[in-house]
Amino acid sequence: MRLLHTSDWHLGRSFHGVGMLDAQRDFIDQLVTFVRDEAVDVVLIAGDVYDRALPGVDVVGLLDDALVRLTGAGAQVVLTSGNHDSAIRLGFASRLLERGGVHLRTRLNELDQPVLFPLGDAAADNAADGDAGGDTGDQTGPVLAIYGIPWLEPRLVAEQLGVETASHFEVTRAATERIRADVSRRSETRTVHSVVLAHTFASGGISSDSERDLSIGGVGAVPLDLFDGFGYTALGHLHGRQELSTAVRYSGSPLAYSFSEAKHKKGGWLVEVDADGIGEVREVLWDAPRALAVLRGKIEDLLASEEFAWAEGAYCQITLTDAARPAQAMDRLRARFPDTLVLGFDPDGPGAAPKASYSSRLAEADDDLSVCCGFLDHVRGRPASDAEAKVLAEALEAVRLEGVSL
Repeated sequence: MRLLHTSDWHLGRSFHGVGMLDAQRDFIDQLVTFVRDEAVDVVLIAGDVYDRALPGVDVVGLLDDALVRLTGAGAQVVLTSGNHDSAIRLGFASRLLERGGVHLRTRLNELDQPVLFPLGDAAADNAADGDAGGDTGDQTGPVLAIYGIPWLEPRLVAEQLGVETASHFEVTRAATERIRADVSRRSETRTVHSVVLAHTFASGGISSDSERDLSIGGVGAVPLDLFDGFGYTALGHLHGRQELSTAVRYSGSPLAYSFSEAKHKKGGWLVEVDADGIGEVREVLWDAPRALAVLRGKIEDLLASEEFAWAEGAYCQITLTDAARPAQAMDRLRARFPDTLVLGFDPDGPGAAPKASYSSRLAEADDDLSVCCGFLDHVRGRPASDAEAKVLAEALEAVRLEGVSL
């Protein structure tokens, strides 16, 4: 069997105000083509299918289309919910969808109810019979058991899981213990190879700016040894594809959702499974619909140098290092880099004086015009020009005269 580990689709998300639905459709096209060409048996989606609990109609339609096309390409889907999803809404009609090869694991009481796939001769028999999946053949042969741990909010599930401390560690430990108990029970009569989907922050994972913190201060991280003993753990939540151990990995998001992911190679993991257990795991890469550029330098250098020609068609985050903030900086930059989405200022070099606090500037101002010009200098990093100072002076005089006339 072949499993494709994905997660964090975040359907409906935008990128600094730019809608990403077309880029997400492109990813779905790549995914379906890969599933068909590589004869993938099961697509795993480890949470954060949607970007918000109440997705738009067009976003729901995109997921519906994706599931129809994936099952039509010959794969089944095992899907669990993440912290961005509404578990109740995502899990709607789960029993009906299971008949079509889409297995949803979004409820707490489904933690130890795996999706079963026969391996070895039984799997070959089912394929020959045209069986869509599930363990319907020999009840003693080797089997792959895929479990789904949805996003667990500690305060809401601690009591149901029988733990006294509402922490990510305790609820995740209780969840994995339930799964181990089920694996142990099934293993009394047959060989069971286990795969676990979990949406969580595991220790050792490298985060990026586009993930929502699971808890304050990082206490939401759970140790890797909670997943010991499982054949493969398919994690979701962190957006960079990474290998925490041979058997514990993040697939990462299929698209970049922040500039901190500019150097990521987006993709997933293709996992081979047979009657002997988990075999080769190899990386899968998705083509990015748009490059991301994180540029830094003085505005004249950025506008003139051929070094930055590659970024002209990219989404850009630009930090200017000029000693004084250039006038009309965004307009000038967009003339060369039309899709500049983020602009920052970080003066450096001998001409960049240390920036005084606004309160200290205010204390030094000796009249209203100085206050106004000082504020302008503070917020944009460039003193008011003579023309600007004249406009401010005229405005202040108009206010003064209006006050006298009252």
